[in-house]
Amino acid sequence: MLAAKTKLKNAQKVKQFLLDKYLLDNDYSLKKKRNFLYYPLKKTVEHKLFEVVDFELELKPKLETIESLLEKKLTVEELKMMPHSQEVVGDILILEIPSKLEKKEKVIGEAYLKLHKNILTVVKKTDIHSGAFRTRGVEILAGENKKETVHIESSVKIKLDLEKTYFSARLGHERLRIAKQVKLGENVLVMFSGSSPYPLILAKHSPVNKIVGVELNPDAYNFGVQNVRMNKLGRKVSLINGDVREVLPKMNEKFDRILMPLPKTGEEFLDVALERVVKGGIVHLYAFLNEKEIENYSKKIIDKCKELGYNVEIVNVVKCGQHAPYTFRVCYDLKIVN
Repeated sequence: MLAAKTKLKNAQKVKQFLLDKYLLDNDYSLKKKRNFLYYPLKKTVEHKLFEVVDFELELKPKLETIESLLEKKLTVEELKMMPHSQEVVGDILILEIPSKLEKKEKVIGEAYLKLHKNILTVVKKTDIHSGAFRTRGVEILAGENKKETVHIESSVKIKLDLEKTYFSARLGHERLRIAKQVKLGENVLVMFSGSSPYPLILAKHSPVNKIVGVELNPDAYNFGVQNVRMNKLGRKVSLINGDVREVLPKMNEKFDRILMPLPKTGEEFLDVALERVVKGGIVHLYAFLNEKEIENYSKKIIDKCKELGYNVEIVNVVKCGQHAPYTFRVCYDLKIVN
């Protein structure tokens, strides 16, 4: 094939020239031989820094894609319907399979399993998060028959079962955002702590003094206990299995910071949360909102707090993930004025 033969000292200039002129044939690998480099060419061209020669170069191995793995197993229309929403939790890949592709879902699962070498199981969502524990249903499509895994986030190991506890890997950046706000010596309360991703990340990546997590779901609580022990964070983290409405009123202490990562009905628990935060403290309240509702919801929160006898200042409003088209998980950072 055609190749541009150039001295090593001119290699970078020649490469840039070929790129600028769209002459470099990226299907082939360049080759070094003695003191020369050989660049694959699409067509012949003259240049003072290289000579066009006939030289044998190797084809680059083609990278597999989900489309290339399925192009002979799905029709063109079916390929267009392929799921774009994916989430990796530990070594499990979670897909949303459109109803029109259900007959091909096993084939799709096997393809994703082949594509991702670090994935051992591929599942599809069968139910949305619902119920008191905000759990969901999944069905195994390919790989190992398991729904339990260990997810690693920010050097922390989080053991969980996809169907027994709520967990979102997409909130990793949000958990670190909160951790960066925590000041030296703070006492933090995490309501609805689940398998304890927030307590673990804050204990690992902030100068927090103590974290208390309260979780109603016994399965999630048990995973949380295992996770605290596995990450050796028991000195900072203590967990309680119970209803926040029953547990918090019995507490004597107040907290510098309270997290409320229950986005569906979090504001319904503001009354018990505000009773446990110090003056000047911070409450992180989450909600699922259409982007047009975000500003109005700010007023709703302030009015709700006033009804409860508290003046709050919204110091930050953060979109921390898209839940659906035009709908976001939003965090309101509330400062208690008095």
